Amino acid sequence: MKKEQTVGARLPLGLVRELELIEEVEQSDRSTTVRRLLASAVRDWKLEHYARQYGEGKVTLARAARDAGVSLWEMMDYARSRKVPAQYEPEDLQQDLKTIFAPTTFP
Repeated sequence: MKKEQTVGARLPLGLVRELELIEEVEQSDRSTTVRRLLASAVRDWKLEHYARQYGEGKVTLARAARDAGVSLWEMMDYARSRKVPAQYEPEDLQQDLKTIFAPTTFP
């Protein structure tokens, strides 16, 4: 199974000029620059998409983090920074408090 695949794309001249500037500053070749920028854009898209899914109540915060490929803490910080409404009901708090304060029995 191939680990890499060549992808071609037509880019506007202005975007090519921006790539050339980044290549010069970063001292990297075109392929490396495009791979790095694309990986960053994909990560950002996944964070936004799964945070939105969480905010709409379609997935849990843990599932959003897993699907986005980040830690739960990273997803929490991202959702907070984007003002995504928490999907945490009063009943959830009551259950969590019961769990925390439940008497512990040891064998």
